[in-house]
Amino acid sequence: MQIVIFEDEVVYQFGPLVHFKPVYCLSTGCRTLLEKFRFHLGPDVAFSCHLRSYLRPVFHDYFSVFQPDNGRSRDLLLVNGRLICTERVASIIRYGPPAPGQCLVQGDDLIVARMDAGEIVGPEGGGLEVIDTQALMAEAENVVVDGFKLLRNIWDPVAYHPEEIEREAGTLELGRIMGEVSSHAVLENPENIYIGQGARVKPGAVLDAESGFVYVSPGALIEPQAVLAENVFLGGSAVVKTGANLHCNVSIGRVAKTGGEIEDSIVERYANKQHDGFLGHSYISSWCNLGAGSNTSDLRNNYGKVKMVLDEREVETGEQFLGLLMGEHTKCAINSMFNTGTIVGTSANIFGRGFPPKNIPSFSWGGPGQGFQHYDVDKALETARVVMARRNIAMNTAYEKMFRYVAAMEQGRKVQL
Repeated sequence: MQIVIFEDEVVYQFGPLVHFKPVYCLSTGCRTLLEKFRFHLGPDVAFSCHLRSYLRPVFHDYFSVFQPDNGRSRDLLLVNGRLICTERVASIIRYGPPAPGQCLVQGDDLIVARMDAGEIVGPEGGGLEVIDTQALMAEAENVVVDGFKLLRNIWDPVAYHPEEIEREAGTLELGRIMGEVSSHAVLENPENIYIGQGARVKPGAVLDAESGFVYVSPGALIEPQAVLAENVFLGGSAVVKTGANLHCNVSIGRVAKTGGEIEDSIVERYANKQHDGFLGHSYISSWCNLGAGSNTSDLRNNYGKVKMVLDEREVETGEQFLGLLMGEHTKCAINSMFNTGTIVGTSANIFGRGFPPKNIPSFSWGGPGQGFQHYDVDKALETARVVMARRNIAMNTAYEKMFRYVAAMEQGRKVQL
């Protein structure tokens, strides 16, 4: 039996957060969804990953990409990539998968299915762009289940984040101090603190794990006077700047730079929010840069539920706290302001006074009052190359093709792979 983590038709509801990555590379809690599968399944369970075709050349070096004609077993165990893997999920995959021709179904979502490889082969013998789970369920024996958690809405990574980071605290190796900690730093309740090899905690920094945990991955740097408290996960080689205040369910990706005040938020790897300003209940994708003094609103003045604008219509999220969702390679100028429930697309550039719209298109350039115009893809690529090179990452041909593909798709032009 071959295990395949897949993307289904719901993935298109998560743009722009998944323009440059599969849905299972979204983060909530301490890990991406893919990392949760790896952690709970363990190193002895091999699986491959299905994803949209334009992403495959970029990600084939990072995980095993599913190929229908790979010569392996045609008996497939299809696992929804939007699923948050837990011990229960891992146990089903390892020890109790459904019988051939069966689907485990929760509401409208296919959780796990046992199918022949021919069920997900495209018209020319290649893998399907996304898996049509509704078609699979229509042809299979459906077993109704409950109690599973999947991402269904673009704001779910933020909405699920507090519960997930609390759950994953129990999987972390806390109580070990291996890095370099200044004698003038404060570590409150070190039993709930981890500081990895090569990490540094500078004088005056406070790591307060009295309520929750603080996890500092190897190579990370916490500069003087920074405060980390109440469930903070810091990725490898990440930097927390002087005077920063990271508190209450904060997850920072590797090599990211953070400063100012951050709470209940996810900042992906290589992102840059290193200046003063508030970031709350938000999701910042890789390669973004928030200008100095930028602020998000994550609570309405009337304390009502936050609404978002999706596909030019207003949608109730059901969340009282929700800030900014920002796609990869997006930049905002100093003193930028974002309203509750704002979505900013991929490779956008925002500047100007006042609040911009609550839905800013990908590859757009402008701000409040003056509106937005198309951001030329060659100029966007030029900036992206410079930004990536500053972190010692060279943009390769596959990445450029992905970048141009998304730009064309978002600007309504015909797209060739």
